[in-house]
Order: sequence, then C-alpha cells, then structure tokens
Amino acid sequence: MLWSQFAETHEVLNQVPPLEGVNLYRLDTPLQEWIHRYRGGWADDRLGVYGALAGGPLMAAGFLTNRYPPEFHSHDRYGHRIDQVEFHPAYHELMRTAVEHGIPSLPWTDPQPGAHVARAGLMYLHNQAEAGTSCPLTMTFASVPALLHQPELAARWLPKVTARVYDPSHAPMETKGGVTLGMAMTEKQGGTDVRANTTQAHPVGSPGPGEAYELVGHKWFCSAPMCDAFLTLAQTAQGLSCFLLPRFRPDGSRNQFYIQRLKDKLGNRSNASSEVEYRGALAWLIGEEGRGVANILTMVGMTRFDCMIGSSSLMRQALTQAMHHCAHRQVSGKRLIEQPLMQNVLADLALESEAALALTLRLAQALDQPDDTGERAFARLATAVGKYWICKRAPAFINEAQECLGGAGYIEDSLLPRLYREAPVNSIWEGSGNVQCLDVLRTLSRDPDVAAVLFQHLDEGRGDVRLQTHVARLKAALAKQDDLPYRARQVTESIALALQARLLLDAGNHEVSDAFLVSRLGERHGYVYGTLPLGVAHEAILRRSAPLMV
Repeated sequence: MLWSQFAETHEVLNQVPPLEGVNLYRLDTPLQEWIHRYRGGWADDRLGVYGALAGGPLMAAGFLTNRYPPEFHSHDRYGHRIDQVEFHPAYHELMRTAVEHGIPSLPWTDPQPGAHVARAGLMYLHNQAEAGTSCPLTMTFASVPALLHQPELAARWLPKVTARVYDPSHAPMETKGGVTLGMAMTEKQGGTDVRANTTQAHPVGSPGPGEAYELVGHKWFCSAPMCDAFLTLAQTAQGLSCFLLPRFRPDGSRNQFYIQRLKDKLGNRSNASSEVEYRGALAWLIGEEGRGVANILTMVGMTRFDCMIGSSSLMRQALTQAMHHCAHRQVSGKRLIEQPLMQNVLADLALESEAALALTLRLAQALDQPDDTGERAFARLATAVGKYWICKRAPAFINEAQECLGGAGYIEDSLLPRLYREAPVNSIWEGSGNVQCLDVLRTLSRDPDVAAVLFQHLDEGRGDVRLQTHVARLKAALAKQDDLPYRARQVTESIALALQARLLLDAGNHEVSDAFLVSRLGERHGYVYGTLPLGVAHEAILRRSAPLMV
C-alpha cells in the first residue's frame, strides 16, 4: 500500500468554536447589574446595541488595525514635509463608531444621573474589542474639564469636541464637524516629573489667560499625533503652564508641530504614540501662567479613570475568552469547566473581574455628582487607589486566562496575546504605581475630609467581622506615620480591597461577596489565581459570570 495516497492524516477533534458575533453586554450579567445599580439603566438599550457591535464587527476591526499598525509619513512624494500618520480603514471604523455612539461626549452632552456610568459601560465594551483607539477617545473625553478653565477657548472648541462626528481629515478645525484632542506632557529629562519640562512658551503679544504664545521644545510622548489639537505644558515667566496647541494656525497654515518618529511599543500598537518637536508652534494659554499642573490635572483625573475602565475591560474579555474555551474543550472526557481545579481558577478570576468593575463604576457614580462634597472627596481618593490596584492586577490576570487556553492562548490567532501586551500600558500611562500610591498619601494628609469619607464609606466593616478586622488594621497602618511612604503600596492595596469588599457586600450577592472576603481579606490565598478555599460557591460565581457558557 502506498501511504502517500492519504491526503488527510487525522480527524480534527475537540476544538473550540470561534467566539464570534456575541453581544458582550448581554453576555455580562455583572456589568448589567452594576450599570443599573449606579443609575445607568436608562442606557440599557444603547449598551445592548454597542455590546453587539463590540462582539461582532468592532472585534473583527480590532484584529485588522493591530495587524496593520499606523505608518508615519514625514514627507510627501514631492519632498514637502507633511507629518502625517496613515491608519488602516479598520481604525477609522472603530473611531467613527465610538464617536457616533457618544463615548467621548455622553456625560458632557447629556449630563443626567448615571451619565458617567453609562459612558463607562460603553467604553468598557469598546475597549474589549480594541484598546488602542481608546487612547484618543479618552483624551478627547477628558479634555473637556481642562478646556472649561478658559471659557473663550471652550466656546470655540467644545461644540466640535463633543460632536458625534468623526472626521479624520488633515484639515483646520473650522472646516470639520467634529474633532479629537490629544495630550503631550512628558519630556525626555523629566518623565513623571513634569516640573522639569524645558519647553518654553513666549507670548506673541500680551501674556495672560486665553492669549497666544509660541512654543519651542519637545515632547517625548505625544499620544495620537493626528488629533486636531493637544493639551500640553510649557514654561512661562511664571512657571509651568497649560496650553491648547492646534495642528493648524488660524490662517489655515500648518502649525510648527513636527513628528520625529512613532514609538515602537510593547502593546497599544494600533494607536500612534510619537515624539514631537515644537518649533515656534502657536498655542493658547489655558488659565493663569504657572498653573499648568493644576489645570491639566482636571484632564489627568479623567484619563486615570479611563485607565481603570481599560484594565477592568481587558480582564473581563480575557475571562470571557477563558470561559468560552473551557466550556468547549475536553480533557479526560470532561469539559475543562467541569474540572474542579479549573473551576477554582475561573471563579477566582471572575471575582477579581467583578470587584474591579464594581470599584470602577462606583467612581463613575461619584463623577455623576460633582456638586456633592463627599462624592468629590471619594472620587479624589478612589481614582488613585483604583488606578493603582486595578491596573496592577490586570497583567497577571490576563496571563492566568492565557494559561486556561494553553498554547492556544499564546499564538496571535487568539485575542489573548494582544490583551496581554495591552495590559501594562494602563499601569504606566498617566502615572505609574508609585505615583498613584504617593498620591493616595498626599490626598489623605492634605484633606482630612477624604479620610473621613473613606471610613464613613467603610462603615466599620458593615457588620462583617472580616471587613471589620481589615478596617481596624487599615486605621492602624495609617496612624503609624513615620514610615508611611515606604508602606504606601501596602496601604493602597488595603484601601482597594476594603472598598471592593464593601461594594460587593452592599450589592447583596452573598455568594460573590463571601467568596471575595474569605479569599482577599482572610488568610491570603496567595498572589496566583485558583487558590480559593473550600466552601466557596464557585459554580454559582461561574454561572453569574457567563450564564450562556456554563
């Protein structure tokens, strides 16, 4: 017999079907419940629409825009300097869909109760499909509070910043129906220490708020350089100041804004991050000279919030991928999701995912109440705490989800490698872990009301002995002042776990809250997932996390 006559050597068996065309909102029971809990239920239909888009065409576009990353063109074919970045059409599809559904604008154009919660839900869904486009969407969204510091600039720019029109053309703002905004703060010599910036701003005429200046200097990181304008920092006679720098001058000529190169990044590859130079670039002062850090921090607070959304959503999508795989793949005649140890791993991941979502949407609820002093105090603290803890947990979480898939989770045909590469950016961007933890200490020391609001929120453990014990330890840790900066990460982690535990207790799902408290606040289950103690309602947690898969 000639064995070469057999073209097929084996039958393909035990393979997981593609996870395509799912509604990421309807699949996600925790997301739906927390959205409704924090008064975003009025947006349920629009979240359902976006969930179908994110699990279908936007997910497909995400693969394309990462396979074909942006390309920088410094000159045209005739030798003229153009400084343009070219994107795959899938990138524009993602951006257009997000803008038209209000992801950069919803709370500003429709400021009803739950608006920030609903918008966070939309971003949570979008980021699962493709995270790189979330960068310009976030910066456009977050630019609004900063622009409001300068009313005449706000009056001119905000109607187009908040318009549900996506126009990627390289043209002056005046000719476009909608614009996007970026941010450029970091310089080579300073990094996080923006006060070390050397870029200089020189008044064109009279100095002062809203006046024109010319900027000379550089930025080591400028995200999304094809945006229509950028919030940036430069030194004036009075110190570091905040400016709005457009791509075009009022006469329609190109501003003196030059892209040096695109960053070759670990992840976030669909987003063009760049190094730029200002060679007399025209910009307008926002607020008083010397108040640049304070003015731009109103934007940074919102971008840090979106880092929490981003990491929470990456974790959720990694969990979805792992659950789907384990619901179909068999080992030793049983589905993986029926294997006890895998159930432990998946239930532990589900707990972490829901706790991250709960804290994120609780912060969104606080942002929906800007006139409430207690909520403002909570938001100041929760932003730094959540930015540190949620973003720090994401990389190890996604790696564990990869392991659920084995080798299938390590190849680029899977979504998991992209999620894994994406995870570190949120812990680094907008202030790394140490910056957030020190910010927690500063916030608590400078404003006694913040500590009061924190412990009022924790309510001495709300009758739960485990949380009571944890809160008592937290108070003792904060009272010991002499080495507090050295212990800043421990304290921040303790606050994060206390807040998450309280939120889960308040939500009333005892199977979830009990599992979280016993595993996170009891004898620590370790720094790897899958070490939940006996007695945890793991099957109920899995059914809640993905009811269509279990």
